[in-house]
Amino acid sequence: MFTRVFFHLSFSIRNYNSSETEGQLLNSFGQYFGDSLGKKIKRMPLLEETVLPGDSVLTLPVVIIGNGPSGICLSYLLSGYRPYLSPEAVHPNPILHTKLEEARHLSIVDQDLEYLSEGLEGRSSNPVAVLFDTLLHPDADFGYDYPSVLHWKLEQHNYIPHIVLGKGPPGGAWHAMEGSMLTISFGDWMELPGLTFKDWAASKRRNIKSDRVMPEEIACYYKHYVKVMGLQKNFRDNVYITSVSRLYRGDDEDRSQLNENIPTQHLEMEDGQKPLIKRNWEVRGYQRATDGSHVPFCLFAENVALATGTFDSPGRLHVEGEDFPFVLHSMSDFGAAVSKGKLRGKADPVLIVGAGLTAADAVLCAYNNNIPVIHVFRRRVTDSSLIFKQLPKKLYPEYHKVYHMMCTQSHTGDSNLHSAYTSFPEHNVLSFKPEMKCVLQSASGLKKILKFSVALVLIGSHPNLFFLKDQGHSIGHHLNQPITCKGNPIEIDPYTYECTKEANLFALGPLVGDNFVRFLKGGALGIVRCLAIRQKKKHELTGSGDGGGDGVP
Repeated sequence: MFTRVFFHLSFSIRNYNSSETEGQLLNSFGQYFGDSLGKKIKRMPLLEETVLPGDSVLTLPVVIIGNGPSGICLSYLLSGYRPYLSPEAVHPNPILHTKLEEARHLSIVDQDLEYLSEGLEGRSSNPVAVLFDTLLHPDADFGYDYPSVLHWKLEQHNYIPHIVLGKGPPGGAWHAMEGSMLTISFGDWMELPGLTFKDWAASKRRNIKSDRVMPEEIACYYKHYVKVMGLQKNFRDNVYITSVSRLYRGDDEDRSQLNENIPTQHLEMEDGQKPLIKRNWEVRGYQRATDGSHVPFCLFAENVALATGTFDSPGRLHVEGEDFPFVLHSMSDFGAAVSKGKLRGKADPVLIVGAGLTAADAVLCAYNNNIPVIHVFRRRVTDSSLIFKQLPKKLYPEYHKVYHMMCTQSHTGDSNLHSAYTSFPEHNVLSFKPEMKCVLQSASGLKKILKFSVALVLIGSHPNLFFLKDQGHSIGHHLNQPITCKGNPIEIDPYTYECTKEANLFALGPLVGDNFVRFLKGGALGIVRCLAIRQKKKHELTGSGDGGGDGVP
């Protein structure tokens, strides 16, 4: 059942009880942003769903969709935190250090990112991601544990009003990951600026036994980070986005289909200045209340930043029978079945499809619980692109254990299944049958039917951008194709992270190919640098100085 009220901008969602009136609830939404956007704004009305928006409805400068580490880091920088070269710091890269010394008095946000990142190499294809990573973790890929060369200052005059919308608590998909496995990255590579993971663990008296940690620890760290950095006022949980649409596309494009009642600029100032924040985007969705009801909302934004990650839609085989209830597509569902003892004592093995780390996690989970495994994957065990070949054995012994079994306990035409684990390299799944059987086909075309207790398809995941026009298929490197992290990320300007095909739409993190937390921070740096430059130009045009003619302090 929907509570039929829309609120614009004043979207300060919190838990509430059913006895609280809608008017009290919605008025409480306006309190925070009414103060944050400055006292020059005349009014910020709340609108009934049936009322068309007018000039006096506020537009937020930035709306961030996704509250994982990408969204958190972007909020941190938008809140006015600025990185500077530490007085005592010497970067091990002498060329980069010389460049940093040239503008030591400026924050990194205020420097030329293209100039600083020139010539740097790293494990990201985005130059600003490589730059920011080497400033935070110098020479990390060479095995060094050098301290960051940056220190952080909170400059409140650089605050840009924004809101971060997420389905769950801050931390995003990390709260849904299987808690018994270790992260592939070291704990300090998972941390965000201004709070080291080790310091957080020590303050919480958590005993971190390894450089690698469990996802549960990382999720708790991200949630605490938002609180300790004072960002929680910008975050809204239990929020589901249903549409993000552009309201206008410039004078050179056809506006015939646009509602003439929707203005393109709308901040109304007491001193008669020209409004500065353009209403470029309309964001609609709902918040799930504690009683299960939905509170719809509609807000407007000058800029939208996509930080949704890639865990929304599990990869599918698109074969017959894949929708049977005994065919699972998430590690969390499998872990829940194991923990509840649903697979204990089953005579038939678990069928696991995939050759990545998540599939390896599932193999380990089953193996450690004495559940027999059939492991099916398309590649050869000697394929150089297998992730196991990129991981040092000493640091990742459990994954190399799985890889060893993949190589040595494979099925051959003359042998039976091994008791605990059997691999089927170079095999494809053709179909699943209702009697819990699977039809496999080898590279040579030979077919085989296997019985199983439950199937688990773990072949990666993709972002779900259904709320965008054409599901976002028009903003990737390859037009009219779904956005994927590896094959078709969102096409962006490499230094601003603005979508090349949609102005005022930004993307960061896995959506632009940065799967590792250590690299997604560069996206936040690029976006804030871009927005800061544009904000400065606005002030120069209006002669408003460093204040906030547009409501930005």
